[in-house]
Amino acid sequence: MVITSKDNEIVKHIRKLREKKEREEAGEFIVEGIKMLEEAVREKARIKMIVVSEELNQNPIPQDVLYKVAKEKLIYVSESVFKTLTDVNSPQGILAIIEKNQTKEIDFSQDLFLILDNIQDPGNMGTILRTADSVNLKQVIVPKGNADCYNPKVVRSTMGAIFRVSVIEVEDLSKSIKEMKKHKIQILVTALETKDSIYDVDYKRSAIVIGNEGNGVSKEVLELADKKIKIPMPGKTESLNAAVATGIILYHAIRK
Repeated sequence: MVITSKDNEIVKHIRKLREKKEREEAGEFIVEGIKMLEEAVREKARIKMIVVSEELNQNPIPQDVLYKVAKEKLIYVSESVFKTLTDVNSPQGILAIIEKNQTKEIDFSQDLFLILDNIQDPGNMGTILRTADSVNLKQVIVPKGNADCYNPKVVRSTMGAIFRVSVIEVEDLSKSIKEMKKHKIQILVTALETKDSIYDVDYKRSAIVIGNEGNGVSKEVLELADKKIKIPMPGKTESLNAAVATGIILYHAIRK
C-alpha cells in the first residue's frame, strides 16, 4: 500500500521530527539518502522505520541495504508526500527514522576528549563531528544550547560519523569539566589571549574545548582551564572557522 495523504499519522510524525523539540521527545532523528542509509546499516544503527517514495526505482538500492529494508518496518509513500518529508533539493526518495544513541555518561578511560562550547552553526557542527570521527574519537561532549547534532543538515554533513561518535549532551558543562578534572584530565581551552601555542603542550589525557564561532569559549569554562592555547597565525587573519580550528588542533594532538 502507498500512503498518499499528507495527513496520515505516520507522515505527520515524520514531519514533526524536523523540529528539535520533537526529536528530543521521540528520541529519534531522520537520515536521508542511500549513502546515509548504507552507513546506518553498516554501523548497526537502530533503524525504526524506512520510508520509500514510489519513484525510488530511479535510484537502485544496494543489496545490503535491501536486506535491511526487508527486515525493518517499510512504508511506501507517494512522490508528493515524500516531498513534504524531505528538506533536500534533489531527494533520492528514501529516508529512515533512527533511534538516537542516548549515551549520557562520559567514558573517562579515553585519552583525548573534545568539548564543544556553544557551537551554533549546523555546518560547523557536522564538520566537527566528521573530523572527530576521522581521528577516531569515540565521544564528543556537547552542552545543551549548541546546534542540535541531530538536525538534518548536521546529520547529512557528518557523512555517517553521527553513527560512530557518541554525542554526550550535558546539562551543566562546568560541572562536567570539574568531574573530568577529578579524573586527572587536563582541560585545554582555545583562546586568543594567550602566548601558549598548540605546539607547546602535551595532549596526553586532555580535553580540548572549542568555543562559539563569534564569542569564543565562555567565561565560566575559561576559568576552569588548566591551559589556554591558540593556533599560531603568522598572516593577518586573527581567527579561524571553528571547524577548521578543530581539525588543525585534533590532528596535531594525535600526531603528538
